[in-house]
Amino acid sequence: MKHFFWLLWLLPSLVVAQEFSKPSPYDSAHFSWRKPVPRDRLRELQPDRPGVTESPFTVDAGHLQIEVDGLRLVNSGTGREARERELRVAYTNLKLGLSRRTDLQLEVPVYKVTKQRPADASEWQERHSGFGDVTVRLKHNFLGDDRNHRVAVAAIGFVRLPSGGLAGGGGTEYGLVLPLNVALSDKVSLEAQLQTDLSYDREEARRFVGFIPSLALGYDFTEKLGLITEAVAQWNTQQRRWQTSFNIAPLIKVTENLQLDAGTHLALDRLSDREYFVGFTLRR
Repeated sequence: MKHFFWLLWLLPSLVVAQEFSKPSPYDSAHFSWRKPVPRDRLRELQPDRPGVTESPFTVDAGHLQIEVDGLRLVNSGTGREARERELRVAYTNLKLGLSRRTDLQLEVPVYKVTKQRPADASEWQERHSGFGDVTVRLKHNFLGDDRNHRVAVAAIGFVRLPSGGLAGGGGTEYGLVLPLNVALSDKVSLEAQLQTDLSYDREEARRFVGFIPSLALGYDFTEKLGLITEAVAQWNTQQRRWQTSFNIAPLIKVTENLQLDAGTHLALDRLSDREYFVGFTLRR
């Protein structure tokens, strides 16, 4: 883990001064959420999905971007005392570009089913379903949103509201995400992220702090086909043990404004969850 954090620290200083080959698409002074960027001058589509590592790029001013987890199945780690299974349907992130560097996001978890059972039981003993917890997010880019440099850095603040009843977390949660993108070439990008959050445990009725660093490598085979591979680590003050996973997701860029994705999160230890998902991103 020590080498992972050193890499995150050194990357910006190594490449921040290098110029990127793509020109800035527009002047930020001319457009806002009330005066949208012309569609023929939109930047390349850069969604936050499908990996844990998010993009530091914002939605173009005045445009709406919809990122949807169509289906996601989550199975808890085999080393946990209680087994859990979660099915998410149509988890939607609505994003509105406020300016060149800022967008506002609303995560709407349309439907969720959770099941629980002790590790030594063969049948599920507890089941909850319904609408999930809504999350409000604000992203601001500090460097590289004009694509003139190889490095882009942003910050995302969020608050998750307990709107899901028994299907949700049970309490208000807060978090901060710091994503970094380094364009290694026109086809290869390296992304890193540091995330910390204050989560709520319903059963113990108390909060705990989580810390999630991640590192992702994206590669475009063609203009239509890409691939993301990702390494993720998680630690919190509740379990006090590191959990690690390796994620892989192919991307299909149907048009400049529509991208499809699917993938899996592979657990590298007995505490980490295993996930399978399919989704899409649409820009209007």
